[in-house]
Amino acid sequence: MHQISSEMQSCIDECLRCYQTCLGMASNHCLPAGGKHVEPEHFRLMMACAEICRTSAHFMLIGTAEHRHTCRACAEVCEACARSCEQVGDMDDCVTRCRRCAESCRKMAA
Repeated sequence: MHQISSEMQSCIDECLRCYQTCLGMASNHCLPAGGKHVEPEHFRLMMACAEICRTSAHFMLIGTAEHRHTCRACAEVCEACARSCEQVGDMDDCVTRCRRCAESCRKMAA
């Protein structure tokens, strides 16, 4: 097994927390709330964010150098998701998680 640096492990953890938060909030907060929380563009962005976070964590865990590409994309999608969640409102947990993940992924993509 390849060695995972502490910085990479931190990024994996942030990605998995963001994945859990986005998927959980979409399913358990946005769907019941309805209205702007389930507008297609916002809801799809939350699903995309959850998936790219899961994928980035997976790439780092399997030890492929291509994780830099998924981390770069992850940072961009997380930032977009954070902005969308801010606009919708009442989604502070998601905004915080997305921004932390984006910051961590930007470092891994460098």
